[in-house]
Amino acid sequence: MIYLDPPLWPAHGTHFSHLVSDTSLAELHAFAAAAGIPERAFDGDHYDVPERKIPELVAAGAVPVEGRVLVRKLIDSGLRIPARARNSSLKVPLLDRWNTVMPGEDALFLDLYERWGEEHRNYHGRTHLLAILEALDILSEPENPPRTVLLAAWFHDAVYRGIAGQDEEESARLAEERLPQAGISDADAAEVARLVRLTSAHQPEPDDRDGALLCDADLSILGSEPAAYSRYIAAVRKDFAHIGDADFAAGRAAVVRQLLELEPLFTGAHARRLWEHAARRNLRDELHRWEH
Repeated sequence: MIYLDPPLWPAHGTHFSHLVSDTSLAELHAFAAAAGIPERAFDGDHYDVPERKIPELVAAGAVPVEGRVLVRKLIDSGLRIPARARNSSLKVPLLDRWNTVMPGEDALFLDLYERWGEEHRNYHGRTHLLAILEALDILSEPENPPRTVLLAAWFHDAVYRGIAGQDEEESARLAEERLPQAGISDADAAEVARLVRLTSAHQPEPDDRDGALLCDADLSILGSEPAAYSRYIAAVRKDFAHIGDADFAAGRAAVVRQLLELEPLFTGAHARRLWEHAARRNLRDELHRWEH
């Protein structure tokens, strides 16, 4: 069943409602597509819809409910994204992790934290940063990830404007500038910058263990379960909301083809065991979607 709460959320000169399914994201996406709601309106577990669309959506079968009822339906369905997985609620877990790498450097943490929380970011936000740090934990077990790799994770999308190659270069330069000011040696700062630059193409040399760790962690989302992968694609679409649907589909299809051409997709053996099969399945399914 599809549900709709009252239009209480102000933005862009109007008010917005949340459109959800208590059955599946597939049902939600199909309903939204039939109603002409663009993909960029999807926000992980719901669509944001303007007030003017409500009569049309109700006529199509959406059931109006109070906000608390909609939230309960979403929780009971298992589709709701927990608060921890949203950008706005991650200061404490990220600060805890920062303090294991750069204790006492609160000013640099706050700068990076604010950068990762910029309003124009959706996928490339704090949840992505935390996911990479958690993936590094998995890939490095039983050891801790190297400090330079962890710092590269913090800096790899510190500058993000959606310009491939340029974002990574500016992020690397930021690391080269800020890390020595925080007491990191020039050699380690240069290594962090080198690792950041690798995330542009995700093709470390075969003997580059640290490069493989970072690149594999950065790509780990590709090997997620289908529902999480669907949320990832929706968030990427919102990152490029300024691009029309046709142009985005063409550009994203090109990115997916490039990823599928990587052999292997993940450099490290552990990452390949964890994510290679699922990632190729997800990418093939996504490419089919853009091409049809």
